[in-house]
Amino acid sequence: MKLKSIAALVVLWSLAGAAAAVGNIADVTIHDRAENRALPVYHHQGRFYVVGKPGNEYQIRVRNRTGEEILTVVSVDGVNAVSGETANWHQTGYVLAPHRTLEVRGWRKSLARVAAFFFTEHQNSYAARTARPDNVGVIGIALFRKKAEPEAQINQTPPRRESSGAAEDSPFPRASDAASGPGVGARGASPESAAEGRHAPSPYPAQKSSSLGTGHGRSETSHARYTSFERATVNPEEVVALHYDTYNNLVAMGVIRAPRIATPFPGQFVPDPR
Repeated sequence: MKLKSIAALVVLWSLAGAAAAVGNIADVTIHDRAENRALPVYHHQGRFYVVGKPGNEYQIRVRNRTGEEILTVVSVDGVNAVSGETANWHQTGYVLAPHRTLEVRGWRKSLARVAAFFFTEHQNSYAARTARPDNVGVIGIALFRKKAEPEAQINQTPPRRESSGAAEDSPFPRASDAASGPGVGARGASPESAAEGRHAPSPYPAQKSSSLGTGHGRSETSHARYTSFERATVNPEEVVALHYDTYNNLVAMGVIRAPRIATPFPGQFVPDPR
């Protein structure tokens, strides 16, 4: 089965600080566009969290750390950010060139435009408004490596024909012996490989009733083009998950330890010491 993917346009921004990035194959950062800063990442009980401010637009930055093309399938609130389908890592995504940075600013509406991501109340999120509220509050990036191109083999000692006057066989493979398919493009996963992992359970359980979600915002320009990509594996080599909520909710959950603020006038009279 050939899966069309979106080739990311090259963006040369660098990520702001290692403390804000998560991932091994790629660095994943959530960038608050209103405040022009990368959101700090908090680690709590095996998960990563960022603080979202209601009303602020944001974008997802993915920097390819490898020297090869990778495929990034982007899920926001359990919805594929390119196709709008309920997210599954066998779906379409963005192809990212070696050592380059992709900026995903919104829900893709066409090859030329997106609807901006912005933090909003749970009930106003795009997922909730399309009857899919169960996974609101988490951003996921599934990362795939590209399948290596087969190497052409050369017969170093080709046999000679016995007939008189015949030319020697060429030491190079014939066109019919060469690997088929285009030299630069590739194909998507086969139907068999896609079906094999379609019902595999996600390593990240659904998040119920987050108080903050991602809205379907203003339309803005974001150019992309179609390409093809053959995945090296059925399942992703790495999945990066970033949960998000308001500051107060993350404090209440124990994700963030709120600083103790001393009060200069806590009482009226001098108590006896213990």
